[in-house]
Amino acid sequence: MDARLNYFASPMAGKALKYFMSAGKALKESPLPVVTQELVALRVSQINGCAACLDMHTKEAAAAGESAVRLSLVAVWREATVFTEAERAALELAEQGTRVADAADGVSDEVWARAAKHYDEEQLTALVILVSFMNTVNRLNIITRQPAGDYKAGQFH
Repeated sequence: MDARLNYFASPMAGKALKYFMSAGKALKESPLPVVTQELVALRVSQINGCAACLDMHTKEAAAAGESAVRLSLVAVWREATVFTEAERAALELAEQGTRVADAADGVSDEVWARAAKHYDEEQLTALVILVSFMNTVNRLNIITRQPAGDYKAGQFH
């Protein structure tokens, strides 16, 4: 599959995405644990069907020391016993934040309360921005059919 657009060759994309990607860099430096960030990025990308982001975040998580078992079980995190309560709360918030069209109220008060039990305000802020960021990146990649498989861990950092 060939990408419809080459973001790296486009002056317009270079201007716009420079600022957008700086948000991604800020998230990496946030107090939200890196493992949680990668799990959330994977779950959002699974829901949206973004192959390029699944490729990237699976490899980044593995490079950060994440196990193959946990990576394989992100899609079924509710039934899997390998995730902490904090990770479960983050994954649940990520799902509801991604599937906003499925629920009139978006993220429920119960889901927010579970996340707030495990994360402080700065971490929650990073989590919300991460979910929004990943949904945007997923759409950029899906619309332009960005291929998956060639990403190398650390390539964009």
